[in-house]
Amino acid sequence: MALSKAEILKELRQNDVRFLRLQFTDILGVGKNVEVPVSQFEKALDGEIMFDGSSIEGFTRIEESDMLLKPDYNTFVIFPDLIEDPARGRVARLICDVAYPDGTPFEGDPRQALKRQIEELKKLGFDNMYAGPEPEFFLFLRDPEGLPTTETHDDAGYFDLAPLDKGEEARRDMVNVLVEMGFEIEAAHHEVAPGQHEIDFKYADALTTADNIATFKFVVKRVALLHDLHATFMPKPIVGINGSGMHTHLSIFKNGKNAFYDEKAEYQLSKTALRFIAGLLAHAAGMVAITNPLVNSYKRLTPGYEAPTNIAWSASNRSAMIRIPARRGVGTRAELRMPDPSTNPYLALAVMLAAGLDGIKNGLTPPPPIQRNIFEMSVRERRRHKIKELPGTLREALDALEKDEVIKAALDEHIYRHFLKAKRLEWEDYRITVHRWELDRYLIKY
Repeated sequence: MALSKAEILKELRQNDVRFLRLQFTDILGVGKNVEVPVSQFEKALDGEIMFDGSSIEGFTRIEESDMLLKPDYNTFVIFPDLIEDPARGRVARLICDVAYPDGTPFEGDPRQALKRQIEELKKLGFDNMYAGPEPEFFLFLRDPEGLPTTETHDDAGYFDLAPLDKGEEARRDMVNVLVEMGFEIEAAHHEVAPGQHEIDFKYADALTTADNIATFKFVVKRVALLHDLHATFMPKPIVGINGSGMHTHLSIFKNGKNAFYDEKAEYQLSKTALRFIAGLLAHAAGMVAITNPLVNSYKRLTPGYEAPTNIAWSASNRSAMIRIPARRGVGTRAELRMPDPSTNPYLALAVMLAAGLDGIKNGLTPPPPIQRNIFEMSVRERRRHKIKELPGTLREALDALEKDEVIKAALDEHIYRHFLKAKRLEWEDYRITVHRWELDRYLIKY
């Protein structure tokens, strides 16, 4: 249950909090904050702190730049001493919605986009969508000037222990901070690639999960810095090894029960589950620009490194874009495997929910599940099973997004227009840049 304004003020006083961070994200998912001192705490809690929206990616024009930060009391937390030095003044935070000066919700706020889809879900009689993310990240060494390198600090692999896993202490500190901030951590371990890690936290409703992902990324980067390491959620920082994904487990509840579970149905998956899966498949090409938003994202989505490249679902194997984990009953869920941790969590969950809801509303039926390893299937076999490929570049993903009216509507016109413009510019900048690979391959030869 959320604390009241009076209770939060009491917590701030009793814990000698000197600074309050009002946090939000821009359209690209970059965390932002306005920090206020003690004298402004009441004003901040009343949602009266303003900021210049024209300076934030994809927000507003200069002539309409003033924006309000409306705090969500559910997100109040005091930062642990490990990441904020109490000698300089303890720090607390609230995650905020963005609004116009008259209090009207700002349509360009990614958090509002997710809230709109949750309301659509509830109009259909469901309680909420629940999501459990598995964000992966790399820990790299810093050079003598403190700048990040791509040198890993270990040669460990999947589930390895120290001394091979030299990120163990940093990862434990990350877990300790997250637990102190209210996270329920389910697992923390070394991943497949050298220097790669994963920390899994318990699923929650869609909005809480998006808030948690934003908080998680901040904590991981902050703790890594304290260990003189650089944490990155870049999907594919090193060629030739696995990239970082953010597999996301999805389920919908109705009347307190998992609406994806039907004991008597094939695979024990309800019609709701199958229709939701069908929606995810139908809109995969359109939503991948949101769930995998970087030029670099598509260097992870390539055959040979466990990341899905085909639009298919399976009740067992991990080569498909959607996998159904073995657990049933309350734990019945669909695991969407193509998202990566560079995504804006609010927009990612908004488009996942919109795609699934379209499947439910229109009674879509998914194709038969693919139980074979898709990576080992020939082109002819994939065609016979009508398995389409995910977009192979950011440009292809943006082209698909432009054609998907459901995903565009989920973003709303403002976010869609600004996101598309920013990403088209990003692709063009990448396209015209002369890269090291080109010089190594062509400079002497030609």
